[in-house]
Amino acid sequence: MGILDGKVAVITGSSKGLGFAIAEAYAKAGASVVLAARTKSAVEESVQELQSKGYKASGTTCDVGDYDQVKALADHAVKTFGKLDIWVNNAGVAGVYGPTAHIPRERIERVIRTNINGTYYGSIVALEHFVPQKSGKLINLLGRGDDKPVKFQNAYAPSKFWVRSFTLGLAEEYKDDGIGIYAFNPGLVDTDMLRQVDALQGYEKKLNGLSTVIRLWANPPEVPAERALWLASSATDGKTGIMTSVLGRKQIISGLLREVGRRLTRNAGPDTSLHVTTIMPSMPLPPAK
Repeated sequence: MGILDGKVAVITGSSKGLGFAIAEAYAKAGASVVLAARTKSAVEESVQELQSKGYKASGTTCDVGDYDQVKALADHAVKTFGKLDIWVNNAGVAGVYGPTAHIPRERIERVIRTNINGTYYGSIVALEHFVPQKSGKLINLLGRGDDKPVKFQNAYAPSKFWVRSFTLGLAEEYKDDGIGIYAFNPGLVDTDMLRQVDALQGYEKKLNGLSTVIRLWANPPEVPAERALWLASSATDGKTGIMTSVLGRKQIISGLLREVGRRLTRNAGPDTSLHVTTIMPSMPLPPAK
């Protein structure tokens, strides 16, 4: 018996990375999972991978910044598996690293559309199902910036601050409706989203330290997926407004100790290289100081 036997879960942005790891963890625990991403071939391949392991999985394309597509995603889940119990708003984009006014406007708006609108649409669509049935688990993903400003990441960081406030507000509003609403910060997750970075021309070198940060504290997706499984399980029944993070003091200290040991033994350590794509600024940058 799995801890999610009989449950139906939707996970957005789940064709790869953390979203796929969460979907697989849920499926392994007995849930029927619905995967969603913008690319049809990626969704189909990921669904086939889960089905080949004997898991109950389906999927459909979905741009979470489009309400009608998010609504269709929920309809697909109900049509395929008969109901909806868990919704994870995982889809997100990182944006461009650099000073805000110089980033092309459409790149800022893309972050807002995906991270903010997508979380809003996913939440209200999930609640349309959860409120009448007096049950359900809604999990919204946080990230760096959910508690303070982060310069040169002034699209992504504020979007996660908004998600945190929005999610905890929802939890208060629906605390007597039998619904669990949770804010989950997975910490640094070693995925394409972390390794493949867009930076304004002239700001690429400022990202050099990120490789060290990844080596110190990044986890494979399977680690935060286990925390997401806990949130979706009966362990959180009757609780709402939980805010949890994978990166805590213990992991920070252990990461530092590993790095000290690596340097003492002159161990090269794992490859934590980045792929940085240069983005041209929307207006001339001031001369470097």
